[in-house]
This record gives sequence, structure tokens and C-alpha cells, in this order.
Amino acid sequence: MQNLVSIFSRFAGIALLLQQLCSQFCNLSKNLINWLLFAVLSFLWGSSFILMKISLDEFSAFQVASLRILSAGVVLLPFAIRFFRLIPQNKLGFVFLSGMLGNLLPAFLFCMAEVGISSTLAGMLNSLTPIFTIIIGTAFYNVHTTTSKILGIIIAFTGSILLLLSKGVSGNQDMLYALFVILATVCYGLNANMVNRHLKGIPPLHIAAVGLVLNAIPALAVLIFSGFFAEIDISPAFFKALGAAAVLGVGGTAIASVLFYKLMKSAGLVFSSMVTYCMPVVAILWGLYFNEPAGWKQLACLVLILAGVFVANIEMIVSAARSRMAKP
Repeated sequence: MQNLVSIFSRFAGIALLLQQLCSQFCNLSKNLINWLLFAVLSFLWGSSFILMKISLDEFSAFQVASLRILSAGVVLLPFAIRFFRLIPQNKLGFVFLSGMLGNLLPAFLFCMAEVGISSTLAGMLNSLTPIFTIIIGTAFYNVHTTTSKILGIIIAFTGSILLLLSKGVSGNQDMLYALFVILATVCYGLNANMVNRHLKGIPPLHIAAVGLVLNAIPALAVLIFSGFFAEIDISPAFFKALGAAAVLGVGGTAIASVLFYKLMKSAGLVFSSMVTYCMPVVAILWGLYFNEPAGWKQLACLVLILAGVFVANIEMIVSAARSRMAKP
């Protein structure tokens, strides 16, 4: 009888050990998937700036932006049809506004900017998005401001001013074009706060899909009136630019939106927001590949901007880290 009990005890111990190993493997697999999503998302969003530049070789800024939103809307249309009825009718206006502030207007502003500045500089200035999210939240949405946030804003703005004064990445840059990028980051910040205030309780993927599809309608109108369909030809340059715009919309907007919300649900907002730090790195690497050299002054300014973003969000990052450590 004792031998039998001993054998069962050993089997129980082995079963418990296997259970623990399986649990650790699942956690490891989940972490690997999160990091993979993080890497893919950084690559997709960081590559958006060079794709715009490639498309602008053949199309106008309005045409590239319209193609981006239209292609993203086509890909997300099946999701939007499914999610449309799940959104309260009194919130559809805010969903459309979210698509406009978070996608439509920034798409046009970035393309207008890259007519006059490099894709590398556009990617660097895009790092100001979290800073404007904090500023707009404090100024218009009564979001609590801490000393670290104020300090982070000062550091980031110092970096951005120095970046603009450094005359860009590849020589003399027109300040107006750089301001288009800054205005786009203001749109992002306004959208983030508006969604948090008026669209709470609605899944973010629902907002993104329906908002993009609704804004694909005005994008199509702009594309028609821009004369795009009258300019269609079969030259390699045309299809290269069209392909870049399609990848920009499908990958950099539609797929990236789905991956971001999946990553945010799986790994949390703080981890997902760290993509902000990797996007400009990808943009710089693409810029170097396409002969848009980044000088050490511009790289130093980028580090200063990202340091400001980190300081502004340090309390949220520390709080999230403590929460994860407290979990058994």
C-alpha cells in the first residue's frame, strides 16, 4: 500500500511539474507573440514615411493621402459592416470625427509635409504625438498634470525646436512643411483625448474600422476631383507609386490598426505605446537606405524628444511595472 501511495505521489509531482512547465511555456509564447507584434507594428508605422515619399514621386499629396485612406477603408469594410450596428447612433458622429482626426487629416498633412521635407525628419517629428496628447488633455479635458509631465513637455519641445533650427536632415528645409507634421501630431493628440472622453466603452477596433470606412468616402471624392482617374497609365513609375500607396493604406493603416489594438489588449497600453520610440528608428533606417542621411545633430535632437516623451510618461510606466510585479 505504501508503495502504491509513493507511486501516486510521484505521478502527482510529475503532473504538477508538467503543469508548471506548460504554464511557463504559454507565458513565454505570449511574450514572444507580444514582442513580434511590437516589432511588426514598429516596422509598418515606421515605414509609412518612406512609402509616402515614394508615392509622391508620381502622385500629388492629395492623391497619395486619398489612396491611403481609400485602400485602408476597403480592407476594413468587412469589419466595419459587422461593427456598425454595434455602435450607438448618437456616437457615430464622434466615430466619424475620430477617423478624421486620427487618419484622414494626418494623412493629408503628412503627404503635404513630405513634398518639402525628408521622410526621416517627418518620422522624427511624429514622436511629438504623446506630448500633444498630454497638452491637449490638460488644456481642454481637465486631465491631471504632474511635474514629470511638465518637465517632459519642456524637454521634448526643446528637442523639436532644436531639430527645426538644425535645418532638417538633408539640407535646407522649409519650416512650413515641418509645421504640417506638427499639426498632424496635434490631430492625433486631440483624437486620443476625444475618444477617451466621448467613446468610452466602445471597443477601439470598432472605432478604427467604422471611422476609417466613413472617411474613405470623402477620400474617394478628393481622389476623383484631383483628376487621378484621368491620369492612369501603365508605366512602371505609375504602378510603383500606386503599389507604395496601397501598401501604405493596407499595411501602415488598416493592418497596423488591427495589430495595435490586439497588442494593446494583450500587453497593455504602456507596452503598446512604446512603439513611439521605435518608429523614428525605422524611419531613419529607411531614410539612410534611400540616401536621406541623418546628421548627428538631428539624431541628438531625436534622443532629446524621446527622452521628453519618456519623462512625461514615467509615472504611468512605473505604475504599470509595479502592477505587473505585484501579480503572482
